[in-house]
This record gives sequence, structure tokens and C-alpha cells, in this order.
Amino acid sequence: MYVPKHFAAARRAALVRVIDENPFGLLVGTVGGAPFATHLPFLLDGDRLLSHLARGNPHWRAIDGTTEMLAVFSGPHGYVSPRWYAEGPAVPTWNYVAVHVYGAPRQVSEIGAVRALLDAMVERHEAGAWTLDAQDADFNDRMMRGVVAFEMPIGRIEGKFKLSQNRPAVDRRRVSAQFGASGEAPNPPLRQYMSDHDDGE
Repeated sequence: MYVPKHFAAARRAALVRVIDENPFGLLVGTVGGAPFATHLPFLLDGDRLLSHLARGNPHWRAIDGTTEMLAVFSGPHGYVSPRWYAEGPAVPTWNYVAVHVYGAPRQVSEIGAVRALLDAMVERHEAGAWTLDAQDADFNDRMMRGVVAFEMPIGRIEGKFKLSQNRPAVDRRRVSAQFGASGEAPNPPLRQYMSDHDDGE
């Protein structure tokens, strides 16, 4: 990912926050020598990402524990008008938050480990309101046979928080205000990121 120094986000806690708040990511690899991407829910578990693919999706065949793939997570984003700056000249741009995770995913095939992975993902979003145990055991078995679970050890993680850090302080304040509740383009999550990372990260 192209990351100018103004926008580099290095703090691990900040990168983890993006993944935790935006767990629906994009897994990018190759299938048959061509780029291939799958949109997936992920669970960050320590130094690894957990997820699963439909067995009908050919992407899983490239998951061999040695081939590197990329998981992309997008946080808040929004259009920035040059009208919002104190002085010109300027051009339109886009503020956004993105995290890239690189690693070589490996399949999780032992049935108990698959169930544990799926239980953890359900718990992350249901918080106990619904569990796989609520379903018929045979139904669960059929569903588990229809997916390929995997874990992706994090080999490298990088973030780009493009939040107007390259602009003067007055412009950062003006852009942030436009993302506020009374601004032209209300976007509270993006405004919060601008506030949290106004030190350049």
C-alpha cells in the first residue's frame, strides 16, 4: 500500500481498533494465476485472523499455509471538498482509514477446531443471544462440511489513516467540522478518527 509519511499509522492498538470495528474485510489472493478476492467476516484473535469460505468458492484451494495473501479492512471514509479549506488553491480529495494484513493462511480441518472457530465468530457478534447449539446437530454438521475454515497468522500489518494531516491546523479543524453533526457531510466516525489522530497518526 502506498503510504506517505503524513498518513502512516504504526500504533498496533490503532490498527487493531480498525479491524475490530470493521471486521468485514476483503481477502485477496490468486486463483488460476489471476487476482481473486473474497469478501469475508474476520475475527482477530491475538496474532491471527480467523474466517471461513464457502466450499464452493475456489479461493480456498489457494489456502495452503505457504502462499501469502492480503486481508484489507476499510474504516470510515468521506469526500473532502476544497471549499472547506481556509485558503486555496486546492483540489477535492478523500479522507479514509485502511488497514492491510499480510500472511499465509492455513486451513483448519479438525472438526473440533472448526467448531471452536465458528463458535468464536458467532459469539463476537451475538454476545450469547444465539449460539450454534440452538440448531440441530445434524444441521450444524452439514453446514460445517460446506465451509472451509482458516487461520491467517499476521506476518505484517500496515495502516493508512488519511485524515488531512498534510493540511494546516486550520484546515484540519474546518474539515473535521464538516464531518460533524451540523456540518455539510455528517460522518461522526470519521470525525472521531480525525480528532483521535490529529497528532499525525
